[in-house]
Order: sequence, then structure tokens, then C-alpha cells
Amino acid sequence: MRVGMSVERTLHHFPLDPASRQVRLALGEKRLPFVEVQVRYWEGPEEFLKLNPSGVPPVLVETKHQRTTVIAETRAILEHIEEQEPEPALLGREPGERAEARRLLQWFDRKFDNEVNGFLLHEKMEKRLLRMGAPDLAALRQGREALRAHLGYIDGLLQTRDWLAGRRMSLADFAAAAHLSVIDYFGDVPWKDFSTAKTWYMKLKSRPAFRPILADRWPGLAPAAHYDDLDF
Repeated sequence: MRVGMSVERTLHHFPLDPASRQVRLALGEKRLPFVEVQVRYWEGPEEFLKLNPSGVPPVLVETKHQRTTVIAETRAILEHIEEQEPEPALLGREPGERAEARRLLQWFDRKFDNEVNGFLLHEKMEKRLLRMGAPDLAALRQGREALRAHLGYIDGLLQTRDWLAGRRMSLADFAAAAHLSVIDYFGDVPWKDFSTAKTWYMKLKSRPAFRPILADRWPGLAPAAHYDDLDF
């Protein structure tokens, strides 16, 4: 019997949060059912802070045999899911692939987040949610330049690999796609200039686990016209 059959899962998340999307993709790829609770984390809801004092999504709550476990922070959740549900393997089957997948997870969650999301998502999303005024054009330009550099890096990896970390799709692909999908929601990914990255993203975008991501909408934040188009 699979572990997932006896576990009740609730994911507290924000739909346009790249970290939350990584967990949703992993759960979806492993076909693990879960209940979604959307969180307006910037408002600091008391019940959510009890689950994760840092105040950031995602948080996964699991109940099995009347015992509840709360797992906070993206990497902890992803590693937990992989340990509890090893198939399909999303960290690679060989030590080298696993190490490379973990390296790229760190790359996107730290470097990409700082250099791209810290400008584009802050200006286009966080400022609207927090009512902080109009986007800063210089910050947007800096974020777009960094995005092009990262897309070039993805293109380069895929010249010699089937997927980002090697021969198999992994959490590294989900991490990259989760970050890029939110940027793409706002129409800022220059796909036409990075054909290899675009083909890779199209493969991921066509997977069943990605469908809920493409259905995401948030009041006052309309997606780009091509956002949910599989043949964009």
C-alpha cells in the first residue's frame, strides 16, 4: 500500500508564489491528493503564523492515523515528500544527478529569486498587493536583464542534457519552471529569444501536474494572454 493512500494533506499556499508552486508540482507529479488553502500571507494571518512563525508559504500539514505533522519551508517539504513517496523519483536515481538537482534547486531559490524575482515580482506583484505604488522602471529593467542571463544559462544546460539536472526530469526542472511560470504570468519571459528553454518549458507545461498552475488567477492581477496556452 502506498503511503499517500492513508495520509490526508493540506497545503497552505499562495497561488503566485514560486515556492508554493514547486510543492504543488511535486505533489501533482506523484499524484498525491491534497486540499488547498490559499493564504494572504502579507496580511500576517494569525492561524497561518501558528503553522509557520516565519510567515511565508508554503506549509504542508499531514495527518496520518490521527497524528498531525506540520512541515514548513519549501526544501523541507520537497525532501519530505520524496522520502515518503519515492516514486516517481524526483531527485534522480544516481548520486551525481541528485547532487546536481539539489544544486540547481539552490540556484533558482537563491540566485534566481534574488536577481530576477526580487525585481520583477516585487515591482509587478508585491507592490500591487501591498499598495506600494507604481513599478520602478529601473528595477524592472534590471530584473529583465538578469532574467535573460538566467534563460541563457538554462539554454546552455539543455544543450547537453535532456533535463536540467541530467537525463531525467527532477525537482530542479520544477523549481525553474515554478519561478519562470510566475514571471510568465505577467508576460515578462522573452521566450522567442531562447528557443531551447522554450521547448523545455513547453514539455513541462503540457504535463498534467502543471494544469492547476495554468488555471491560477488572482483578483486584480490578470495573466498574460499566452499564459495558459500550451502552444505559445
